[in-house]
Amino acid sequence: MFDTILIANRGEIACRVIETAQAMGVRCVAVHSDADVGAKHVAMADISVHIGGPAPAESYLRGDVIVQAALDTGAQAIHPGYGFLSENPAFVEAVEAADLVFVGPSAAAIRAMGLKDAAKVLMVKAGVPVVPGYHGSDQDDALLAAEAGRIGYPVLIKAVAGGGGKGMRLVAAAAEFPDALHAARAEAQTAFGNADVLIEKYIMQPRHIEVQIFGDGEKAIHLYERDCSLQRRHQKVIEEAPAPGMTSQVRDAMGVAAVRAAEAIGYKGAGTVEFIVDTAQGLHPDGFYFMEMNTRLQVEHPVTEAITGIDLVAWQLRVAAGEGLPTAQEQLSINGHAFEARLYAEDVPAGFLPATGTLGHVAFPADIRADSGVRSGDAISPFYDPMIAKLITHGPSRAVALSRLRQALAGCQIAGSVTNLAFLGQLAAHEGFAAGQVDTGLIARDIDSLTAPPPAEPRHWVTAAMAFLGLDRPHDLAGFTLWDPLVQRIELRHADDALTLSVAVLNPDHQAWKVADITVRAERVAGVWRIAGRAIADVCIDGDQATVFDAYGLIFDRINPLAVAADQTADKTLIEAPMPGLIKRVAAQKGQAVGKGDRLVLLEAMKMEHALLAARDGVVAEVLAAEGDQVAAGAPLIRLEQDPEEDTA
Repeated sequence: MFDTILIANRGEIACRVIETAQAMGVRCVAVHSDADVGAKHVAMADISVHIGGPAPAESYLRGDVIVQAALDTGAQAIHPGYGFLSENPAFVEAVEAADLVFVGPSAAAIRAMGLKDAAKVLMVKAGVPVVPGYHGSDQDDALLAAEAGRIGYPVLIKAVAGGGGKGMRLVAAAAEFPDALHAARAEAQTAFGNADVLIEKYIMQPRHIEVQIFGDGEKAIHLYERDCSLQRRHQKVIEEAPAPGMTSQVRDAMGVAAVRAAEAIGYKGAGTVEFIVDTAQGLHPDGFYFMEMNTRLQVEHPVTEAITGIDLVAWQLRVAAGEGLPTAQEQLSINGHAFEARLYAEDVPAGFLPATGTLGHVAFPADIRADSGVRSGDAISPFYDPMIAKLITHGPSRAVALSRLRQALAGCQIAGSVTNLAFLGQLAAHEGFAAGQVDTGLIARDIDSLTAPPPAEPRHWVTAAMAFLGLDRPHDLAGFTLWDPLVQRIELRHADDALTLSVAVLNPDHQAWKVADITVRAERVAGVWRIAGRAIADVCIDGDQATVFDAYGLIFDRINPLAVAADQTADKTLIEAPMPGLIKRVAAQKGQAVGKGDRLVLLEAMKMEHALLAARDGVVAEVLAAEGDQVAAGAPLIRLEQDPEEDTA
């Protein structure tokens, strides 16, 4: 076994690898950018090395600097985690050229699966079923259109070097094909530097089921399947293992196909073979098709660990150190059911816009597994994926594991940023999902109900107000007089609602609150405050913002009358950057007439592109940013001419 390894990654996966490696007696070297100097993975490691600026291209994508850091610290191996350099064959070759061990597959195996079209040709030769489609190198427009017609609409155009939904377009009819092809190619070129596409038959009722495989370079085994069908814009949201409704016959067929795929490329280490499953006629052995292979450890690997009892990172290190497969296929079995939910800093009502912020408070239920790369006081950086944690629950049955997931989501406490916690809670409570009726279109079909924010009840307003005024832990006579009860007022805002609350402190243990036209009683019984008969929720105060830890976290802002007056005189004609990012495209020119909803600027932030739209009809007065600019949150980008109606108001 290695004495020292370097983890060429950050965040929760770096912490995950460090945890297992240190338990095995292996020293860990962390690398970090300027933005991560105080990060959790740096604190956990035995040694840390600074590798550059905050942007990934300045740090975590600098393979030469990372290899040198490994040599300088005496590491014998490099674990890539996932993302960044984990599937970069040139990096693997650089690691091996430095006489270091890459904890993962060979460069040849990564290349074999790196392009979707070539990988599917290889899979056909290996006897792995693939979706009917065109995967050829001839990219002539007319040929691609003809192939789409031969396959039969609807079809899916996909970037051959793609991932994460980039360079992908669904085409329902031949008339839509030319525009969709142009858009997919442009997006693929921007994202991957490769505009080539493939065309596949679109499965109408698809499920996304993947098989965890593990190889030693010659032989491979599978560790059963995971269902990753709950997706939003081709991004996984909640994963589970095993797949609901799976039969032993279908499981065996998928497992055999996945092992064939791994052995066809001499795969070494942990990987995932992803299948798209046609559920129009239910699950059956000839209704699944190879989609792609991820030549790395997957984000959702913890659910496989939960049902098999196997530490996949420990297996990775053992096989990379020269051991054979730790277990034979017949020695593996499934124990119960597991779920993983991805908790992100993102503004769901704003279209799942990634969010930043300093996390004033982070706490997870003690009885679940929470893989996280952040702690209280850490910042969500605009330079990286805004994941806060992966929440994993396990139970003897799917129903029990799902119930534990619901409880875990309700018990999370996150303050300092908006999150998708309520969205995850709605999804975990979805009747169809609870019944195992999952497919990749579930979220899109029910998006309105799933993204409806939980209502703030009067007791929540009172909870926030008490915390702001210090009345949740009053001294015995605070706010109390011998004559009339002292009345205090406070203005709060939650979402789009603003209210003035008043309180009469009747005695040290009794307060009467007015919330709009409703009277709410707060009473302290046995040292515990109860509001409207319910125990008060925990609260985190950060300046003029309070997060009430109920209903997945409700954020209240204390209104400053002076700030309101300033806001009323603020410039309403500006389009500003909602977060720090890179200007990818400016689609407006000075003097151009624009309509409400028109795309004005394309901003790249947190590994995603965000279109900033005109909020009203108008004429562009100034363009204040250019393509290639790195801008801060709140930076002015476009100014519209003053609305004549506002001038006369």
